[in-house]
Amino acid sequence: MRRAHDFLETPSLSKCSHCGAATMPHRVCASCGYYKGKQVVAAKNAA
Repeated sequence: MRRAHDFLETPSLSKCSHCGAATMPHRVCASCGYYKGKQVVAAKNAA
């Protein structure tokens, strides 16, 4: 019972407002590079 608080939780995911990809909250989207509606970094998957 000592380690009852040690368990794995699934990370919460939110949808990117620009491309719709699943991202972690408060992080720059890895697929499009947008954060809060503004492009912050160049996209990795630029075609």
